[in-house]
Amino acid sequence: MDARALGALLRSWPQAPARAAPVDAEADGLVRAAVHHGLAGFAEHAVARAGWVLPPESSALLRRESLLGAARVMRVKALLTRSLDALAAVGQVPVLLKGYGLAQRLYPDPLQRATTDVDLLVARGDVDAAVRALTGLGLAVRAGDGARHGEEDSHHLELVGPAGLVELHFRALAGWGQALEGDALMARAVEGQVEGRRVRWLRPEDEAVYLSLHASNHLLQRLAWVFDLKLLALAGLDWRGVVEGARGTAFPHLAWYGWEAARRLLDAPVPEEVLSALAPPRWQRVLAGRFFSDERLLGAELARSKPAWVAAKLLLAPRPGAMARYALRRVGNAVRTRTRS
Repeated sequence: MDARALGALLRSWPQAPARAAPVDAEADGLVRAAVHHGLAGFAEHAVARAGWVLPPESSALLRRESLLGAARVMRVKALLTRSLDALAAVGQVPVLLKGYGLAQRLYPDPLQRATTDVDLLVARGDVDAAVRALTGLGLAVRAGDGARHGEEDSHHLELVGPAGLVELHFRALAGWGQALEGDALMARAVEGQVEGRRVRWLRPEDEAVYLSLHASNHLLQRLAWVFDLKLLALAGLDWRGVVEGARGTAFPHLAWYGWEAARRLLDAPVPEEVLSALAPPRWQRVLAGRFFSDERLLGAELARSKPAWVAAKLLLAPRPGAMARYALRRVGNAVRTRTRS
């Protein structure tokens, strides 16, 4: 999969790339990479903005994938609005994480960015009432999730049904053996709207930290997550607040991985002093440069290799001991699950 043309589009945005339109295998690679990285709709828009004329087969495939992606986003949007109505009926206004709400604020059209589920953050004390409200939509807590509510490695419940998937977060994030609690973020959240319904967004600086942590937790293997960071930076941030927020978490290094890749790969306007303030030890910076090279990120190589994925997680962890204990707990949980079944 030759993703160089997609990289050029994302790096130059909002300007047009200073290169000719891709042809032959490179044009096919652009489309396949855009689909893989959740950016088919945006790529079609950016190609048109750049004045690129793709070969007919590549152009038709990109158009088809863009429409299919938009249809999936519309389905998620329908579940989102129903979920917001159900929670409003019990007096809850959740924080909308990632997905449609983020695309609505950052992308030319929210249908241009792939999303597969609804992510809602509620106060820990409101989880039970929220679950009852959402089950009224024909959703059910995924088997085994209910018992994980109190576990230190758990951060959300999955409610699934014919309409799709809702991830109901009571923590913003849990990974690498650490957690980003949600209640403090909710207390600083700001008011917003989606389709005329009240929602809350994370404060911009909190969102900058959360999105970088989330992307790094998944080893930056989807360019949509890295491009989100660039768009957020282009919208304007209080970088001092971002640094303070990241340092207030258990894993500021993860914020560095995300923002450093966004600047290096996509030319995101991230100040050097921000990266200096969040940087991990030099040996981890060297390893990150290898794991997160431009070529490997464009090709999502870590996602295709379980040994490389595990090695990257262990070696880049902010606290390797906590990460090792987390990995052992995951193995133990998997063994117990297989034993019960």
